[in-house]
Amino acid sequence: MAKSGQNVLFLFSDEHRRDALGCYGHAQVKTPNLDRLAARGTRFTSAYTSSPICVPARASLAAGEYVHKTRCWSNAQAYQGDPESWGHRLQSQGHRVDSIGKLHYRGKEYDNGFDNEILPLYIRNGVGWIKGLLRDHEAVLDCSGYAADIGPGDSSYTHYDLGVTREACDWLNNRKKTNSDKPWALFVSWLRPHYPLTCLPEFYELYPLDELDDARFTQAQQRPKHPVAQAIRRNFDYDSYFTSVTRQIARASYYGLCSFLDHQVGAVLAALDASGEADNTLIIYTSDHGDHNGDRGLWTKMTLYDESAAVPMIIAGQGIPEAKAVSTLTSLVDIYPAILTAVGADDDGKDRPGIALQTLVENDTFDRAILSEYHDGGSPTGMFMLRNARWKYNYYPGYTPELFDMLDDPDELIDLGESAAHADIRAQCHAQMQTLVDPEAANRLAFADQAERIAELGGVEAVLNSDEFDFTPVAS
Repeated sequence: MAKSGQNVLFLFSDEHRRDALGCYGHAQVKTPNLDRLAARGTRFTSAYTSSPICVPARASLAAGEYVHKTRCWSNAQAYQGDPESWGHRLQSQGHRVDSIGKLHYRGKEYDNGFDNEILPLYIRNGVGWIKGLLRDHEAVLDCSGYAADIGPGDSSYTHYDLGVTREACDWLNNRKKTNSDKPWALFVSWLRPHYPLTCLPEFYELYPLDELDDARFTQAQQRPKHPVAQAIRRNFDYDSYFTSVTRQIARASYYGLCSFLDHQVGAVLAALDASGEADNTLIIYTSDHGDHNGDRGLWTKMTLYDESAAVPMIIAGQGIPEAKAVSTLTSLVDIYPAILTAVGADDDGKDRPGIALQTLVENDTFDRAILSEYHDGGSPTGMFMLRNARWKYNYYPGYTPELFDMLDDPDELIDLGESAAHADIRAQCHAQMQTLVDPEAANRLAFADQAERIAELGGVEAVLNSDEFDFTPVAS
């Protein structure tokens, strides 16, 4: 029986910044497989995460809701099957929905919306990184290990990702042995290019240090001056552990990990082609958030600047324009309706903020605004980003906002947050933000939920004395 609708192969990475691909214009980063995918499909040039940190972004992705709706505020408050995910919707209508790889949900004991969770990685011990709950404590994380785990070498993260690729290829190769008149959805989720910044030599060596570009915006006058950004810098002070040489080794490692990831994507796409189902499969590629990689003297994510908050987003398949670039703003919340649209599943009628990517490919000038939020460690208040066609408005309850003209200042170097000439623009942006979230109310709710979680964990001292780790370990 012929299928109505398309299958979905959803390829997801961790910490892949939007400009670290050849197809997004980077002159050095080598991503031939993703470049080919973009050439046969549509690339969104203004895509953003709903939160620049792993757990909240993934909960938002699952539920198609912004963070203040999921209440998965931090890396210690993970998704556990509620709100309903796109996977739940597909399952309720008879579609097979499997995951392979990193989920960063609370644990396997919850109904996460997948029929099978293959090689799943959840938050550590079902608890996650709890020190980030202590947002009024400075520098609770030891950042010294970040600058030590760099350069050519092996890693448990590398082995994990190779396993994800093998399992994904096996899954696709075995699809022809099953019969169903319903399209399927497969979520394939790798760890890379997330740190530790150790990279297999064959990929690290693609980026000789004497040819490598330099980190951007590192002069004192270019670094963020906002007090909340300064708090993030103090709390995640990775940069002070580098020398000029090791800083470049780390940057080359990140690029190498982007190429390693691209190689994994290529293997899975080849398996899809061999399966005979490529012509009836929508392919989606994106990432949970970006990575500063030394820009602005910052590393990893946790800010609202584009290095951290912007992500690549590519779709390809039947009915998707080829070699097209769309500048309309998109978000991880758009994945939920995109998957339901592809397979032909019905939604539940709830008013979610996402718009199916298949709709947006034909609307390059679609007028909308999107939201990103951060409520985790290092930030003394909530961080809310409102992005519209021209402006980025970063609102921090209790502090002055930031405002950037993304048309004239795409590098976000000129903060207009206190410019008298832009008071009306800020007011307009704030009013637009309030159509998506009440930032003051969401900020209060986040702190209240986190205070409750701290109490459940035994109080502040128990959290302070908890085990230290800077990235989720892979079980041996």
